[in-house]
Amino acid sequence: LKWYVMLFQDRYILQALYYTLIIAVVATTVSTLVGTVSALGIYRMRSKLKRPYLLLNTIPVLVPDIVMGITLMSLFIFAGMKMGLTTIIIAHITFCIPYVILAVLPRFNRLPENIFEAALDLGATPRQAFWKVLFPEILPGVTSGALIAFTLSIDDFVISFFTAGNGVSNLSITIYSMAKAGINPKINALSTIMFG
Repeated sequence: LKWYVMLFQDRYILQALYYTLIIAVVATTVSTLVGTVSALGIYRMRSKLKRPYLLLNTIPVLVPDIVMGITLMSLFIFAGMKMGLTTIIIAHITFCIPYVILAVLPRFNRLPENIFEAALDLGATPRQAFWKVLFPEILPGVTSGALIAFTLSIDDFVISFFTAGNGVSNLSITIYSMAKAGINPKINALSTIMFG
C-alpha cells in the first residue's frame, strides 16, 4: 500500500486530480442543463426544422478530437482569451452538450404527444407541468447524459491538451507528461481508486 501513501503526498498529482474533478463537475452541470433545454427546444420544433439542428448536433460528435482541439484553441486565441482553466471548461462544455442532447432527445420522443397540455388542462401551472410531469419522464435520459458528459470530461486528453495553456493540468495531461519518464506506480494507485 505504499504507493497509495505516496500518491496522497504528491501535490502535483493531487492538484491535477482537483482540476480534473472541477472541470468535469462544471462541464457536466452546464452541459446537462444546456443539453436538456436544447433537446426540449428541438423536440418542440416542426419536423422540417429539426433535421438541420440534429445534423449540426452530430458534427461535434463525428469530428476528430484533434480537429476540435485545434479549432477551439484557434477560437480562444482569436478571441484574445488567456489559456487556462476557463478555456478548458468552455471546451469541455462545448463537446459534452451534443452527447447530452443525444441522450435526452429520445426520452422526449417517447412522451405521449399531448402530455404537457393534459397536465395544464388538469390545473397544473407550466412550471408544475414541467417538473412534475415531463421531468420525471425524461430523468433517465438526463441522468445518462450527465454520466456520459462526466465520463467524457474526465477521459479527454486531446482537447484539454490544446486548450490548457500554462499552469493548468488535468490528470490526462499530467499522466502524458509523466509517461515520457515512465509511469510511476502512484498513477496505478490513482487509477484503481478512480475505477473503484
